Amino acid sequence: MPATRAGGFLSINALALHFGTATFNRIVSMKFSQIYRIFALSALAYAAGVTHLARADELSLDSQRTRFRVAYEAAQRGVGEWARLAIGLDTYPLYPYIGLASLKRRLPKLSRAEVEQFLDRWPDTLPERDLRNAYLRLVADRSEWATFRALYRPGSDRTLRCNELRAQLAAGERLDYALDIEPLWMTASPSPSACDPVFAWARASDKLDDGALWTRIGMAAAEGRDETINAVVPLLAESDRDAARRIATAVRDPAATLAKIDGWKDDTRSRDAVAFGLARYARRDSAASETLWASLQSRFKFDKDQKNRVLNALAIYRSTSYSPDAIARLDALPADAADDTSREWHVRVALATQDWKETLAALDDLSADQKTDPRWRYLRARVLAKLDRKAEADKVFNSIARVPGFYGFLAADWISEPYAICPRTLSNDVAADATLMKQPDLVRAFEFQNLGMLPEARREWSFAQEKLNTAGRERAANLAFKRGWYDRAVYLYSAAEDTQRYYEQRFPLAMESHVRRESRDAGIDPAWAYAIIRAESAWTTDARSGANAYGLMQLLPGVAKQLAKSEKLPYSRPSDLFEPGLNIQLGTRYLGQMAEKYDGSPWLASAAYNAGSAPVGRWLDARGDLDPDFFIETIPYRETREYVSRVLAFSVIYDWRINGKVVPLASRLPKFGQTYHAPTDDTPRKAVVCDAPDMAQVASNAP
Repeated sequence: MPATRAGGFLSINALALHFGTATFNRIVSMKFSQIYRIFALSALAYAAGVTHLARADELSLDSQRTRFRVAYEAAQRGVGEWARLAIGLDTYPLYPYIGLASLKRRLPKLSRAEVEQFLDRWPDTLPERDLRNAYLRLVADRSEWATFRALYRPGSDRTLRCNELRAQLAAGERLDYALDIEPLWMTASPSPSACDPVFAWARASDKLDDGALWTRIGMAAAEGRDETINAVVPLLAESDRDAARRIATAVRDPAATLAKIDGWKDDTRSRDAVAFGLARYARRDSAASETLWASLQSRFKFDKDQKNRVLNALAIYRSTSYSPDAIARLDALPADAADDTSREWHVRVALATQDWKETLAALDDLSADQKTDPRWRYLRARVLAKLDRKAEADKVFNSIARVPGFYGFLAADWISEPYAICPRTLSNDVAADATLMKQPDLVRAFEFQNLGMLPEARREWSFAQEKLNTAGRERAANLAFKRGWYDRAVYLYSAAEDTQRYYEQRFPLAMESHVRRESRDAGIDPAWAYAIIRAESAWTTDARSGANAYGLMQLLPGVAKQLAKSEKLPYSRPSDLFEPGLNIQLGTRYLGQMAEKYDGSPWLASAAYNAGSAPVGRWLDARGDLDPDFFIETIPYRETREYVSRVLAFSVIYDWRINGKVVPLASRLPKFGQTYHAPTDDTPRKAVVCDAPDMAQVASNAP
């Protein structure tokens, strides 16, 4: 029946006919905002061709998609007409989500029969698992353990696992420590509250003794997890609780806690609190922690482990701030107090002082595993060259020059060798791809992606991956790549050693004309812009960081607003940054500004893009005379240190993907104060070669 319209919505008569008199009367008694929403949904429904006569075989895929959006939103909002709006969608891949939305909205009132009907209709699907798990949490809260046990399926959800154990206890069954308790207990991370009754039973049943309790407290304290310590406190004997709380407060607020140390007894738990507190305090103020440590050693009889914990922290955090006594601290560190982190910082501090003999000694002191890392092998070669031991240096450079990454590329530059990038191509198997596209979970993932519902798409993708073998996952990632869902391919192919040579998929040349144009307008190298996108978001268009950065190039809303205003680009709200075109426009301009601030230098601009200009300024004031590769290694922030080397390596790979040859990485590392000009089409580039047998051996070191 055709609908008459008024102002873009259905007329009152049409709505009354559409909903029926009883439903219509309920609607008109609602708040205006609710009425507006329902009328809008109904208008959309009619625009999509939703009538009581619609059949599945009458609908095109586009019509199904439009109708799904309307019906799904109606079900989420509790609009009673959702079932009518869903007519004709029973063959649509996302159809079960409409029913799921309606059931979850009514979850507290659902009967077990309604839940089981849905589970039976959609077995082995993500909607089935979602409803099952949501209902299991509800019945666990009600202590309906028989229902819980009937519906529970093993999985990775720790809350549900603890509730399953509670159900067993309610049935009078006993639990096994190694099988049931230990996997949940032996972690520094906080446990779900559902585990508390299980742990209480284990404690009362002597499954958790004092040793197990204090072991977990020690694990949590070492990782700064005071919330975990506080959760253990009720399980301790009354006489031990204050000691545990003291450790928790020392971890959470070491300065304030250690300032009240005068009345503490010299016992094991007090010494633990002091040692854990000082180790945490050293992160924030190594000088104050050092002073306090010196004053406390005569008051407390610290054991070796406690001393080593503090000495290790002081040595490391005096090093991260490049304090004058850092080398002395590291040299004085007892052998059993040293670890890989302290050994790495010994190298960095020595590099910062440009004491090449001390640096070489620190490199010699690295662990066997560390010495195999291209990073430390490269730095060893550089230091050997500084000591005029060129033959030894070249031998090391040769050994890593085939590694397709930051250090391998730099090593190849030092010995004037071509870069070794050996791409692989996924075989074309039409039959295998066709079979994959019949996998319902994967179909739902791609359909959500088509609708732009990316969080939902990623959940279905992960669910589908659980059912695929290795070859299937690789082919699925390639299908995602072909459909423009690049981040799925980037993440999957970058995770496994034998897929890291799928460079086309791992480094997509998406939106190439747009990236080239915007980079040119911003005065920067398109390969660098691509590298920033790849490093920032891995092509996840809706990426949003904990620091509230948005989109492909991870822009902060304040920066984006200012840029948009100065560049006269459209921008009204942070979510606009999820639009790839706008994000790239703004991001390349911001990169251009960063480059201009640092004389065009891409490595310094990349550091500032990640850490901010203020920290970079401090680092340059302290160590700006270092060679750029040494400077990068001495960046105090691990995230920024690795970010810069990753972006530079990605720039090489994208340069190769765009031009076939590459601008040498060494030329992208001008010394601080030197002017750098972005490469052009006429800039000389070096060759890239493929030595397949060798590449298989070094793929695990690829960026």
